[in-house]
Amino acid sequence: MKITAILLAAGQGTRMKSNLPKVLHAVAGKPMIWHALEAIKQSTTEKPVVVVGHGADEVTKYLGDSAQTVLQSPQLGTGHAVMQAESLLKDKTNLVVVCYADMPLLRGETLQKLVELQKSNTGALSMLTVVADDPRGFGRILRKEDGSVQAIVEDYVATPEQKLIKELNVGGYCFDAKWLWDALKRIPKNPQKGEYYLTDVIELAVQDGLPVQAMVMDDMQETIGVNTRVHLAEVETAMRARINQGHMLNGVTILDPASTYIEASVVIGKDTVIMPNTYIHGMTEMGEANVIGPNSIIRDTEIGDRCKILASVTEGAVIENDVDIGPFARLRKGAHLGNHVHMGNFGEVKDSYLAEGVKMGHFSYIGNAQIGANTNIGAGTITCNYDGAKKHLTEIGADVFIGSDTMLVAPLKIGARSRTGAGAIVTKNVPEDTLVVGMPARAIKKLVNK
Repeated sequence: MKITAILLAAGQGTRMKSNLPKVLHAVAGKPMIWHALEAIKQSTTEKPVVVVGHGADEVTKYLGDSAQTVLQSPQLGTGHAVMQAESLLKDKTNLVVVCYADMPLLRGETLQKLVELQKSNTGALSMLTVVADDPRGFGRILRKEDGSVQAIVEDYVATPEQKLIKELNVGGYCFDAKWLWDALKRIPKNPQKGEYYLTDVIELAVQDGLPVQAMVMDDMQETIGVNTRVHLAEVETAMRARINQGHMLNGVTILDPASTYIEASVVIGKDTVIMPNTYIHGMTEMGEANVIGPNSIIRDTEIGDRCKILASVTEGAVIENDVDIGPFARLRKGAHLGNHVHMGNFGEVKDSYLAEGVKMGHFSYIGNAQIGANTNIGAGTITCNYDGAKKHLTEIGADVFIGSDTMLVAPLKIGARSRTGAGAIVTKNVPEDTLVVGMPARAIKKLVNK
């Protein structure tokens, strides 16, 4: 059986008061429409169709080849929006799932249950509902004596008695495809707004003598649609709690979930501890038994096992196993710390590789450098890698000792087992096993290393 989803993403989102299309606003680091696409994967077999309108070019560019897109212009209601997909889907699918791209909390498991309900339904469609005290502007569900749905009454036309009904229309449907396309053409134009509403197909199905089934959802949060920045913040909070709970159930300790921000794309290994006020963003993946935070920002970083990152910032970095960093350190793009590296407070590394066992003292800057194993970088060391026009490489061998406040003026090579005196300004290459001191640094003796 072929099952295809139609995501409705054509709305202008005027209440967001934004130049960005509403469905591209981020929730947990990903656009709302990304969450909707992830949810429908569990219940469909075919590439989804996204109905675009306002901001169509931006939305289409974001989607790439993850979905087919069809333009709704002008926007004449939700029923009209679904009509636009007929040319792509007619006679090509058995069931059609329709939901909104601005409902990022709707779970894939919920849509899967909806599809299963429709598979067993002899009627034309099944739909999602929720029972809640706050109607949030949703339409009320009127049921027949047999429990099937008789009609949806929109909030603005509901009678006082109907407004007491607590079962609400969520806006998620699964249709028999053959019936759907003809039914859409029979939707009457709303006399007040001049639009065609998808909810009117329920009445059409009843008129056709086809039962409409409804699945009552347990979680009201899943039904939240985003129309304002207030809703966006509400959804963000709920999604953050969901993500944190998922990590905790998978063996991650989060000491204070309320102050921990983990985006949807992050992967964390078991027995890792996330301390309060920590932000983990983007394509970050970390192994097991790490301690992250408090007060750390981790973005697009690969972290191994048993690392400690205290009150520091990492961006586009690679951190291998048994590394300790901080507090107040920063790893910038291209930083790569090997196993057992120690990086002290107020240090910064960019576009550099620190091999296994390197000790980097506090208040140091390492940029465009390759540093050999077990080398010691003294406090206040700076690689002077930029000459005003180009950046240059500093190469330091293994087992080197760089004294405090050393300036390393690139391009520069320092041989293995060499040493620099405190405050040295090194402008020329240093052979292996050599001690250099002074400003500019000069060799004063050959070292004997045993």
